[in-house]
Amino acid sequence: MTVRQLLDILDEMAPFDTAASFDNCGLLTGGGEWTVQGIHLALDCTPDVLDEMQYSGDNVLIVHHPLMFSPRQTVTEEDWEGRLLNRLIRQRIALIAVHTNLDQAPGGINDVLARTVGLRQITGEGYIRVGELPHPMDHLSLQAYLQGRLGDVVRVMGQGTVRLLAVSSGAGGEGFREARQMGADGFLTGEMKHHHALEAAGMGMVCFEAGHDATERPGILHLGEALQQRLHQVQWNIPIHKTQTVPYSAGHLGREG
Repeated sequence: MTVRQLLDILDEMAPFDTAASFDNCGLLTGGGEWTVQGIHLALDCTPDVLDEMQYSGDNVLIVHHPLMFSPRQTVTEEDWEGRLLNRLIRQRIALIAVHTNLDQAPGGINDVLARTVGLRQITGEGYIRVGELPHPMDHLSLQAYLQGRLGDVVRVMGQGTVRLLAVSSGAGGEGFREARQMGADGFLTGEMKHHHALEAAGMGMVCFEAGHDATERPGILHLGEALQQRLHQVQWNIPIHKTQTVPYSAGHLGREG
């Protein structure tokens, strides 16, 4: 299989043309005609992830958050991103970003997050999903419930009983107004600004901030599993690492053959 063929599969799952205009999705380094020797998945391209790939021999890295999000005029090793780009080139790694296209896609980041926290009768599109909780919960009970589901610390902002919970992964905090219009009385996101939480509370909403990693990690794991179903010749193996320097999940799809 070539990198271009892998891109076609990803495009079927989460069309690249649905990405936001400010985004930088698709093939960012490497060549479309390269043969895929092994696939690694992670939220971000980091030195630790590249160390893992050097050990495993994988030559394709699929990330959620792209590099070169802002335009660059140089690719030197004088800054963090420049050093990563140079290392990707030296290791001959094809870097593919699936970001806002995967956030919105059916079966993508936000669909998976909604299912992960046990929502039912899920509706919504774009960056927001709304669903029913298994039963109404007060803010503290729901905080504990979400922490158990996501395996991470969840901060609660506001108080009251929640029946319909909206979710918007990552830095989706500004979506609380749309969530309220959709009938939600609770809102879960990765990051939320203080003044937005205050405004939401004034609307009668309870907000929960779970962190970028915790709200997006389930979707990346699901992407790996979905690719495994499409690429039957590839073995699925996913080590989860959370360290002080790189608190992100990474996954590995083994070599072909």
